[in-house]
Amino acid sequence: QVQVVESGGALVQPGGSLRLSCAASGTILSIERMDWHRQVPGKQRELVATISSGGNTNYADSVKGRFSISTDIAKNTLYLQMNSLRPEDTAVYYCQAIIKTRGRPGSDYIGSYWGQGTQVTVSS
Repeated sequence: QVQVVESGGALVQPGGSLRLSCAASGTILSIERMDWHRQVPGKQRELVATISSGGNTNYADSVKGRFSISTDIAKNTLYLQMNSLRPEDTAVYYCQAIIKTRGRPGSDYIGSYWGQGTQVTVSS
């Protein structure tokens, strides 16, 4: 019904930049919030940045001033611009979309949808 797909992960040098994209598709009645998370093996998944339907943004302290979250509403697409990347930014980055959608019988409901993740590696 709703699909979320991330892209843009790559190997990048420390201090470099990268832009991740997250495209949501399917029956989307409204998007309540979209988030970027990241996870390193052996550690809990970390919330990196969020953006609300009204455009309000929030960032984890570790990425403030370096990362920027934004959306293209017409395309149902989420972006994460990452600048001044550090080795500790290395992780699998996941997109989460909280979306109101139409159920199979025609009933509306709010669901949380996750992408499969995209690998970001910051290394020399």
